[in-house]
Amino acid sequence: MKYVEDSRVIRQEQLSDGIFSLLLQTEKIAAEAAPGQFVLLWCSDGSRILPRPISICSASPADGTLRLVYRVTGKETGTEEFSRLQEGDSLRIEGPLGNGFDMDLPEEEHLLIVGGGIGIPPMLWVAEAAGCRKTVVLGYRSTPFMEEDFKERTEENDLWIATEDGTCGTRGNVLDVIRGQGISADRIYACGPKPMLHFLAAWAEENGIPCFVSMEERMACGIGACLACVCGTKETDSHTNVRNRRVCKEGPVFRSTEVEI
Repeated sequence: MKYVEDSRVIRQEQLSDGIFSLLLQTEKIAAEAAPGQFVLLWCSDGSRILPRPISICSASPADGTLRLVYRVTGKETGTEEFSRLQEGDSLRIEGPLGNGFDMDLPEEEHLLIVGGGIGIPPMLWVAEAAGCRKTVVLGYRSTPFMEEDFKERTEENDLWIATEDGTCGTRGNVLDVIRGQGISADRIYACGPKPMLHFLAAWAEENGIPCFVSMEERMACGIGACLACVCGTKETDSHTNVRNRRVCKEGPVFRSTEVEI
């Protein structure tokens, strides 16, 4: 069930250049949310009518809190306004929305969690919720963020970092780490830029590993009515009779073999 709430800002901090962590008091949304889902945030500036979709980094039903980690991408997106929020401010929010990752996993399963760029934050809750063995591989352009958060949720030697410029961990991308360390798994959950998802999905298919990816598209309504966020699929959709899926409704999480990345 989704709700619209006027949440209260508990805390906001800057994690890295242009990356902010926002902790909100939401009550109902925090109680209903699941890993892989997202919320819509409204700007106070009336010139921006459409809300901004942001993936949920984590939630605590007991505390009624929701954590969002996002990148500031400019005034036109509303994220610059969000970055100026302070403790006690109010923020209109709707959610939880979309279909997330299946976290009902057998204890004996080995889950490979892969995050890239701003697709890293939503994988933190996946790492926390997974009740099985997990290996986490994170890819950055340069300086890592949230590395300590993931360390707290993984066993020693089960967290690997890749940076394109070699600032930290392996120089290269997530696949360089996976291949270089000989990492395998029974299942893959991933979120990140499309090129990363494309090559990861191809590697997973070559190795016969089920892979589930969280897709990102521009959204308008966020509830599946406007069809603005469709992604291409390999089968005909029963809702539209064409080869696509609504990322906000059928997704954002899809099996990698179902969608065109």
